[in-house]
Amino acid sequence: MSQPSHGVRQIPVVVLAGFLGSGKTTLLNHLLHHSGGSRIGAVVNDFGAIEIDAMAVAGALGDSTVSLGNGCLCCAVDASELDQYLERLARPSARIDVIVIEASGLAEPQELVRMLLASEQPEVVYGGLVEVVDAVEFDETRARHPEIDRHLALADLVVVNKADRAEDGERVLRLVRSLAGRAAVVPAVYGRVDPEFLFDCRPSEERVGQLSFDDLHHHGEDAEHSHSGHLHSAYDSLSFTSETAMDPRRLMGFLDSRPEGLYRIKGYVDFGAYDGRNRYAVHAVGRFLRFYPEPWTAGEPRLTQLVLIGSGIDAPALGKELQACASDAPQTADEHGMWGVLRYVQEPDEDVVEPS
Repeated sequence: MSQPSHGVRQIPVVVLAGFLGSGKTTLLNHLLHHSGGSRIGAVVNDFGAIEIDAMAVAGALGDSTVSLGNGCLCCAVDASELDQYLERLARPSARIDVIVIEASGLAEPQELVRMLLASEQPEVVYGGLVEVVDAVEFDETRARHPEIDRHLALADLVVVNKADRAEDGERVLRLVRSLAGRAAVVPAVYGRVDPEFLFDCRPSEERVGQLSFDDLHHHGEDAEHSHSGHLHSAYDSLSFTSETAMDPRRLMGFLDSRPEGLYRIKGYVDFGAYDGRNRYAVHAVGRFLRFYPEPWTAGEPRLTQLVLIGSGIDAPALGKELQACASDAPQTADEHGMWGVLRYVQEPDEDVVEPS
């Protein structure tokens, strides 16, 4: 994403959860194969053998750690050791762009999210809770594990896997959406979700002479199974640019009331007369929100540039709402205008305030 105000590049950490057999590992393998050049660090917290096809690329180092040619590192990890592994993956020498934690099928996702938000690693930032459900077994799983309703309510993105094999896939989708609250809900076959939905599919820096995992694995997929095929139909996106600075109160009103299904917001905001020194990088995933102030560079055009990604969102209506956030400053600028934004600027060694 961007540099926080204290100068540390933060790597998004995505929690991938779901009950046994829902398709988490299949989805993770899909991300590894279609990372768009991004290097994925993976932490696998599971019981028994680690079943990741990517291990064939470079082989294993020891019984529980695998170092892959694309920079992926897959570890059988106890949750209490999470910070240790995050520090290891976030080192600049690892050159990781995104970290995916594949939780155990019996894990409590709320605890993993809590641990991430409380992490003492300034190099990482929460990247969202992705809950995977098996559309075929959903009713039986829900009867056996009623806590799934709570898990869905906590999720930022719900992937309804095996939707093509369910007896009534549309009914399952409607039921999941009713349980998932504000989360984006997308159907999937064989865990094929466009990685752009979860993270930026491009390296954070140019890597001459280095191959990513998907460079090593081109399988000659047909159009139905390709990364560029039907995957994009599962979500909507909006690109918004404004030459007029944004009013911080209006923008925070928009962000506080963002609609169901709006999964990610990323980009830069110009608050003009409210803070003429800095632009503000914004990182929002699900309910999580953070701003990073950074100085404008000389000669840089002062624009607000945002990308919104979600499922079932009304992109034109959201664009109009954002346009309505344009500022009347300097007429309305005052010293208190930025307080709402500054609540979500995390300083070193300071807990971030989450939206309710």
